[in-house]
Amino acid sequence: MIYPIHLYGHPVLRKVATPISKDYPGLSQFIADMFETMYKSEDGIGLAAPQVGISVRLFIIDLTILADDDASFSGFKKVFINAEIVERIGNDVSKEEGCLSIPGINETVTRKDKIRIQYVDENFVAHDEVYEGFAARVIQHEYDHIEGHVFIDSISPIRRQLIKSKLTNIVKGKVNCKYKHKTA
Repeated sequence: MIYPIHLYGHPVLRKVATPISKDYPGLSQFIADMFETMYKSEDGIGLAAPQVGISVRLFIIDLTILADDDASFSGFKKVFINAEIVERIGNDVSKEEGCLSIPGINETVTRKDKIRIQYVDENFVAHDEVYEGFAARVIQHEYDHIEGHVFIDSISPIRRQLIKSKLTNIVKGKVNCKYKHKTA
C-alpha cells in the first residue's frame, strides 16, 4: 500500500510520536508499506511514520542506492523503532537537506557528525549504535520527525523568511509533487 506523504503544515508532523510495542497491529505490513511508499516517491532515502500520518516512533532508512559512492552503505537498510538519540557528538557539519514532506525546498542544516542511538529493530531486538557522517545526518533528520520537528526548524530566521512564500504554498496545497501527498 502506498501511503500519501503528509506535507508541511499538517498537524501530525508537529506531534511527538508515541512508542509502540512488538504487538503493534500489522507492524510488518506497515514497515513494508513504508518502504514501498518511500521507493515510490523516487527521492527518499528515509521516511518516518508521522510523514505518512501515523504518529508512532518508527522510521526507516535505505542508503543502499548510495553504495556506489560509499561502500559502507551497501546493505544499509534499517528500521528504527522507539529510537532515542542519547548522544550527539563530534563536529558541527553544515549540509543541504531536503524532505519529502517539504517538497521543492532544500536548505543548509547544521548537525553533529556523530551520534549514538538506542532503538529496537523490526524484530524488537535492542541496539545501541554509533553512526557518523552522512548516515548520522539522515538518522537525525528522520529522528526529528518522531520528535515533532522538520528540518527547516533548524535554519536561520532569515532563511525561513526567504522561503516563507514557498511554505505558504505548500500549506495551501499549491505544490507539484510526483508522489501521492496530503496537505493540512
